[in-house]
Amino acid sequence: MTRPSTWSASTSPAPDRRDPGVTTAELFLRNADNDDVGAWFEDRSYTYREVVTESLRRAALWESIRDPDAPPHLGVLLDNTAEYLFWLGAAAISRSVVVGINATYRGAELARLVDHTDCQAIVTSDTYGALLDGAPHAVPAPRVLRTHTAEYAAALDAVNTAREWEPATDDDLYLLIFTSGSTGFPKAVRCTQGRLARTGMHVASITPVAPGKVVYAPLPFFHTSALFTGIASALHAGAAIGSRAKFSASQTMPDIRRMGAVMLTYTGKVLNYILAVPPSPDDADNPLELAIGNEASESDIRGFAARFDCQVRDSYGSTEGMIIIRRDATMPRGSIGHSDDTIKVFDPDTGVECPRAEFDDQGRLVNAEVAVGEIVNTAPGGGFEGYYRNEEALASKVRDGIYYSGDLAYRDTDGWFFFAGRSNEWLRVDGENFAAGPVEAIVMRYPGARSAAVYAVPDDPVGDRVMVAIEVDALDVFDVADFDTFLAQQADLSPKWLPSFVLPTEELPKLASMKLDKTRLRAEAWRTPGVLWRPARGEALRPLTDDDVARLAPLLDRSTR
Repeated sequence: MTRPSTWSASTSPAPDRRDPGVTTAELFLRNADNDDVGAWFEDRSYTYREVVTESLRRAALWESIRDPDAPPHLGVLLDNTAEYLFWLGAAAISRSVVVGINATYRGAELARLVDHTDCQAIVTSDTYGALLDGAPHAVPAPRVLRTHTAEYAAALDAVNTAREWEPATDDDLYLLIFTSGSTGFPKAVRCTQGRLARTGMHVASITPVAPGKVVYAPLPFFHTSALFTGIASALHAGAAIGSRAKFSASQTMPDIRRMGAVMLTYTGKVLNYILAVPPSPDDADNPLELAIGNEASESDIRGFAARFDCQVRDSYGSTEGMIIIRRDATMPRGSIGHSDDTIKVFDPDTGVECPRAEFDDQGRLVNAEVAVGEIVNTAPGGGFEGYYRNEEALASKVRDGIYYSGDLAYRDTDGWFFFAGRSNEWLRVDGENFAAGPVEAIVMRYPGARSAAVYAVPDDPVGDRVMVAIEVDALDVFDVADFDTFLAQQADLSPKWLPSFVLPTEELPKLASMKLDKTRLRAEAWRTPGVLWRPARGEALRPLTDDDVARLAPLLDRSTR
């Protein structure tokens, strides 16, 4: 079926972040008497009245146990369940702060996350309670609320919700959202009630979200995709938010059909994984009108739109909310789009705008060393509200009035942006510096490639070799000779970009945000079983043997000293 375009285009302006407006608490409370469906979690729905009632109960419980002399920070370590949504409501109503705890952290790192954000209580479940037991955090045991216990249920039953709550303000800190951790230990980004509410207003204004509609948000509720694009827009519009405990590629479309969801939020490889589910004749028979997110590949954007008969709107953005680069139908292949005049590419060392990219007659980028730089905002406004207890990180992001994203890119003469990786994704081969992004774009042309990660591994005596991990549908049909031939046929693949190591795999490691975990890939290097390698330039790829690994081991030892 062909869907009507009932909402405005992606060129709609972003909201004026300085304008005062409705708070997140108001977005919850104005639905206190609303008997429309406000939330779907797998096969269970809740009315808005139920969502607000349960939020008020948890707000009263929190008020009865919290220390009034300590920051009102509440850690939430839960899957995407109704409990999580209720605690988001409770924190908004009580003018408190939700610290979304990433369940992929363990031990000392988990404790560091909890203690750094001054959590005075934690809400968790039987799924994750053991993680806290193994982390030396400072939260006392009586303030670890375990939602699966009889004690928790009894405490909720005992609260008195008949009280007046002090109205929240636009500037009340509401969320501490950790960055993905793709470039080191994540930073806690501050988000006020006003910022979340305004973002929800903007998203609702440019999407099909409306009363009676459903927004499906499959990523964890500690992630901006679910919070900003999903929950905030649903609350503002009076639509329902839908999710399930954990993202499931095979259950996403069944959930969307059962819930009647018109919008899907995503980031990273979500579309890629849904597309990997075997196709069905009725794929296009669904209520979905729009998938909205970032970091999907061009092939996934086209494939998802065609297979599920919906629009896909992909853009570049960051947790801090300072830079948006929008795709456009007229952009050249490989571009991530265009942006406002204040968004540029700077040399981070000199603070000067980089020259535009130059290409040879084969389409190869020939001036990467000067054209690739960091994406910046030269006139940052009020969208970014800083990091919590991390002035050093803030100083590294905002220098001389310019916001530095930490992401690499280059621009062509027409001003189109091309993503080139993270700030730690430079490689140096035979004295030439280049970024991982352009190499990944080439590898992704290989038929059957679902995803690809390019990263540096140490060379002898200095510099790097190129390693690529490529995700394919089935290892038993991956043909190394065919892949090597493909690489040789890519005219825009510089000889120095040619991978020396290749790891074919059926699943690349992902962060909770569904972004590729390159930190893990770099650490494992060629020690993962199944690696192929090119011992010398001009040789073909062949399997890496145990003897090869032993000979290469000193390089990794040296690289960690």
